[in-house]
Amino acid sequence: MTVFDLLFIILLCATVCSVSVAAWFALRLQFDRAARILARFVICATGYLGIVVGGSLILPRRVMKLGECQCFDDVCVSVDGFQTMQKGKTIEFRVEARLSSRALAAVQRENNLVIYLADYQGRRYNPVVDSSYTPFNIKLQPQESAVVSRSFRIPENAKGVGAVITPEGGFPIRWFIIGYDTWFRKRPLVPLS
Repeated sequence: MTVFDLLFIILLCATVCSVSVAAWFALRLQFDRAARILARFVICATGYLGIVVGGSLILPRRVMKLGECQCFDDVCVSVDGFQTMQKGKTIEFRVEARLSSRALAAVQRENNLVIYLADYQGRRYNPVVDSSYTPFNIKLQPQESAVVSRSFRIPENAKGVGAVITPEGGFPIRWFIIGYDTWFRKRPLVPLS
């Protein structure tokens, strides 16, 4: 948990309190007081979201090393290695990623994780479809890890290729916390070439 996660939790509690107090005043027919509380809340919430969006504009893309973990709650994932093979006019990448649980007591899994390759022009290359792949949302016992791999075929002229592992779908809570890879900030990249 980062300091920005903690700040978000504090502000979420302040939001609940502000809206509750405003509703209480409204129920007591003190609409002026309720309106002032809600106006202050809207100003503060707008300022906070402005900082979140502004931070996404100025923070650079994280470039990660092979084996470096990025964590989503109690599940961490890292790109541990890759292999390349020339196949005609394409290059086949086989990327191995390690999922690990840092939980101490509960079984964990991370839904909505995807992996894809991207080149320096921002083109996205999804994995080759294969039913034998181990899914990213496998259940992990406390302190357990598992290796998953995916194959990709990309044009041989693609330059600056890197792997991106990120959540897609689900409720975007990360869009409301400073410092995450959201809004205008590109997802973390592990260079492969």
